[in-house]
Formats: sequence, C-alpha cells, structure tokens
Amino acid sequence: MSLYLAAILLAALSGVPGLFLKRRGGEVAAGALTAAALLGIGAALRVLLGAAASGFPGTSVATLSLPSLPLGSPGLLGLDPIAAWFLIPVLLLSACGAWYGTRYWEDPHGHPGRVRFVFGLLVACLALLVSAAHAWVFLMAWEGMAVAAFFLVITEDRLLETRRAAWIYLVSTHSGTLILLGAFALLAGAMGHWNLGPLPRGFAASPAGTTVFLLFLLGFGFKAGAMPLHIWLPLAHAAAPSHVSSLMSGVLIKMGILGLVRLVAWVPDPPLWWGVTLLVLGALSGILGVAFALGQHDLKRLLAYHSIENIGIILLGLGLGLVGKSTGHPVVAALGFAGALLHVLNHGLFKGLLFLAAGSVVHATGTRNLEQMGGLGKAMPWTSAAFLTGSWAICGLPPLNGFVSEWFIYLGAFRAMALSRWPWSVGVLASLALIGALALACFAKAHGAAFLGTARSEAAQRAHESPRAMLLPMGVLAATCVFIGVFPVAMAPLLDRVVAGLGEGMPPLAAMAKLPILTGLALALLALALALGRWLKGQQGAAANLPTWDCGYGETAPRAQYTASSLADSLVTGARFVLLPVTHRARVRGLFPKGTRFESHVPDPVLDRALDPAFRLGAKGLALLHLFQTGQMASYLLYVLLTLLFLLIWMVV
Repeated sequence: MSLYLAAILLAALSGVPGLFLKRRGGEVAAGALTAAALLGIGAALRVLLGAAASGFPGTSVATLSLPSLPLGSPGLLGLDPIAAWFLIPVLLLSACGAWYGTRYWEDPHGHPGRVRFVFGLLVACLALLVSAAHAWVFLMAWEGMAVAAFFLVITEDRLLETRRAAWIYLVSTHSGTLILLGAFALLAGAMGHWNLGPLPRGFAASPAGTTVFLLFLLGFGFKAGAMPLHIWLPLAHAAAPSHVSSLMSGVLIKMGILGLVRLVAWVPDPPLWWGVTLLVLGALSGILGVAFALGQHDLKRLLAYHSIENIGIILLGLGLGLVGKSTGHPVVAALGFAGALLHVLNHGLFKGLLFLAAGSVVHATGTRNLEQMGGLGKAMPWTSAAFLTGSWAICGLPPLNGFVSEWFIYLGAFRAMALSRWPWSVGVLASLALIGALALACFAKAHGAAFLGTARSEAAQRAHESPRAMLLPMGVLAATCVFIGVFPVAMAPLLDRVVAGLGEGMPPLAAMAKLPILTGLALALLALALALGRWLKGQQGAAANLPTWDCGYGETAPRAQYTASSLADSLVTGARFVLLPVTHRARVRGLFPKGTRFESHVPDPVLDRALDPAFRLGAKGLALLHLFQTGQMASYLLYVLLTLLFLLIWMVV
C-alpha cells in the first residue's frame, strides 16, 4: 500500500515546481508523474499477480487495504484487483500525456504552469477514486476529479467555444454528482453504514435496489458519456488541450464504468433486466456514437464521438456478463466481463494514442478541420503511422488490442446463443458487427482526409513532424497496443483475478477464449504485412524512373480529390433519418458569381437539437419578466398586496 500512496502523493505534487520554474517545469512534472506511474503500476501488478492479501470488503481475492477509523469506516481505501486494473491506464496515460505536454503546450496565453499543476491533481484524484472503499471518500475524489477536469478544459478561456464547453461539462458532471449522492444516501439508509462493499441477497430485487441501480446508471452514465447523457463529451474533448483530451477520453470517462463494475461486484443476484438494460444502452451508444462520428469534420470532435461508441462496446460486454451472472451461466459472465474490462484498458491505450496523434496534427497545422488538411503523411510520417495504428486498433481489427477485447464479447454472445438460444444475443452480435463496419469507414475517412492525397491549405503545406518529446509517448502507447494484440495470453492471468471478483465460479479465460490461437494469427498477419511492405517497397524502387501516363494532366489540383465530407457523404445520407444533417448549399447568381462553398454538418441530437433550443426558449420566457419591473414603488406594493391576497385565499380554502 505504501507504493500506491507514494504514487498518489507524487502525482498530486508533480505540478508544484512548475509554478515557480519557467523553463524546466514541464520536465520536472513529467518526471514526477513517471515515477508515480512506476510506483503505482508496480503496486497494481502486485495485487493482480496475487503477491499481497488482506481483507478488502466485497471480495475474497488478493487485496491491500488502508486501516483507518475516520468517518466510521474500518478501511477508507482498498487496492483490490478492480482498483488495480483501472489504476494501470490512469498512470500510464498520465505519464505519456505529461511528457507529450512539455512540447505540445507552448501557448504563452495558456498558463502552462497552471495546466501542469491541475493535471497532477487530476491524476491524483483519479488514482484515489479507483480504490475508494467509503462513500464519502469516493464522492470527495469524484468531485476533485470533476473540478480539476473543468479547469483543464477551460485552459484556452479566451475562446467562447472553450468557455461554453467547460461550463456545459461542469453542469453535467455536477448533475451526475447530485444523483450519485442520492444513490449513496439510499444505500447507506438500507445498509446502516457508508462503507462500500457487498450487498445482501434480495436487495437488488427490492424497490431500494431498483432505485439504486437506476440512480447509478444515470449518475455514472453522465460521466461515461453514454447516449443520451453524453451532452458534455464532444465539446469538452474538442476544447481541451490534446494531452488532456487523451486522459479524459482514455481514463476519466471510465470512472463511470468503474462505478457500474463496483455495483456488479457488490450484488450477488442481479435481476435479469439489469443486464438487458445495459445491453440496450450499449447498443444505442455504440451505433449512434459511430454514426455521428461519421458526420464530423473536426478531428477531435470525431474522436470524441468514438469515445461514446467504445463506451457502448464496454456496456455491451458488461451487460452480457451481467445477464450471464443473473441466469447462472458463469462462462457467459466471464467472457462478457473480461471483454468489458479489457476494452476499458484497450480503449484507454488506442484512444489516448489517437488524441495524441490528433494533437500532433493540430500542433503542426493549427487547425482541427479535416477539410483543411491532406497530404500530411509525407511531412509527418511518424504521426501518420501512430494515427494509423490507433485507427486499426479502434476498428477492432487483428493483430491489435481492440480485436482481443471484442473477441471476448463475440465469444460470450455466441456461447449465450448456444446455451439458451437467447434472441438478444443476435442483437449483441449485430450491434458489434455494425459498429465495427461503421468505425472502419469513419477512420478510412479520417486518416485518408488528413494524411493522404495533397494538401488542401497553406497550413497543411507548411506542416512538419512533431518533436521527439511528442512522438515517444505515442510510440509507447502504439507498442502497448501491438503487444496486447499479439500476446493476449499475457493479460489472461490479470483478467482472471479481476473477473473472479465479479461473480462465483468464473472459469479461466486463456483456454476458453483460445488465446494461443489469437497469438498465432497475429504473428502470421504481422509476417504477412512485413513481407507485403518489403515487396511494395521493392516495386516502388524498380518503377521510380518510369513515367506514368497522366491522361494529359500534369498535376492534380487539391480540389479534385475526395474531402472528408464527400468520402462519408453516402453513409451520412443513408442514415439521414437518424443523423438529420444540415446542409448549406452553394447558390450561384449572376454572370460573374462570387466564390462560394458547399458545407454540411451534423448537429448533436441531444444538446444542439433539444437542450440548447429549450434553454434558449426558457431564457426568452424569463426575459419577459422585465415587463413587471417598472421601477415604480406603487407597482411593487401592488405585487405584495396581490401575493398576500393569494396566500390568504389559499389558506382559507
């Protein structure tokens, strides 16, 4: 436990020297967070490998706890396998983001010292949150995480778009906090204490258990960004600095998943409808998240919608595991839970990689608009390779890590179909397949529009590769994605220990999921890719001096190639009944018309189409109150008299 506590302390203090050091503050903060990551991951691996044991409530597997008596709890913190699993991506991504930020964030108006200080506080709150064993400790760490993330999102506060994103995030996260406060109060009233631990049999089926589940689903759903509670996520991820977006998408939204995983571990007999609800919510988030990503032109906003998509995949796995636990099928439960938990880690890795690569593009071009990019692969080959690696992984293609976690969920759905012929398992398979196909189309658009073809703007023409301090963190994350994809057997013992805390009789995963076969498939694909690459390179060298028939065109203009909009137009048009795209068509007038553009965008279905218009209408309604503010004393006395008469009549009646 001492290593874990030292990691939290180092993370919290990592940004303090940067408040006083102007030149080396970033390197000092990054070094401290790296040391914190080494200590914390070391402590997490000790727990996951079973090197320590003590009595954390709610699980019988190897744990560490902090004995303490404040707030009426025998243990305020407990580093059990679930906490250790979530702690690993927190610390790994924070260390990579800190080094990346030493060269990325060079804006003199952006308060770099403040950003590093709050970044360290955010990491400390996240590391504390995963091991909270008392409701008040959990809520304090939760609120610290929320406030720290708000200050990081609003870093570029001189921009109206950034201020709007930050305040919407703050309102959303505090709404979730209030809901969770009610849920924990209800739990405390039913259990007689504020400790977080196992619940008695029968509680989940009671009215109190139903209310707790629904409140947890709402409160943690806000943080996870599940549809339709995602209103803050696309704006905040796009507005924050890219290394902050990497941490928020890769880790912060997973704290909502952590809360749901905790509830699953506490309840020995969950009702069947709990799992079915998560399956429906997961399918909705996954399909709509990737569909709305297809219509985005902002690179970071596109990645933000893919966070919603991957939260949907995690919820599909969690719901599948919960259904298996409810119906007494431990094989289905183990495969579903393993897929969800492994995707928590995998999504943190490849989405962190994608946001860092997107930040590298923004750093080089000064724009997030895909329509103003193109041809960046020649000037930024390493960034292009990193983005392609993350794109391949997020699409769930072998031999990278995204395929492995989705493989578990696929196997669980097939096993459910074979065991009980559950019709909803077909829905799980169809949802995963549709999500994967749309994700492949979306990232073909994103990578192609940004890195292939020719430059569409002067900024893209002037682009250059990012410095080494930004490339190395991307390399670490890319290598980890490849390692898990090629050697998933290495993750099986760690996953076994985490899954064992979510139910009884969970079977081992390695043999059940045929992981050695995945390793053979991955190695064969890598060998084939290397051979194909060498062959293509040889062919390119052999034909380098031969002229190509160009059909009479010496050079292709940038406007003659596909844009991000045109590449995805057929899919967006096909789903227009869901996406409802807004199109601004060019109007050509006169004999000598002025230049014009054809533009289209896809508004968010909840924030832009429902909440924003409703709040604007409400504001206009409240503005009518000024008609009663005459500034005359006689009018105000009349209002007081009418109020008194109303109260008297109401009391008499």
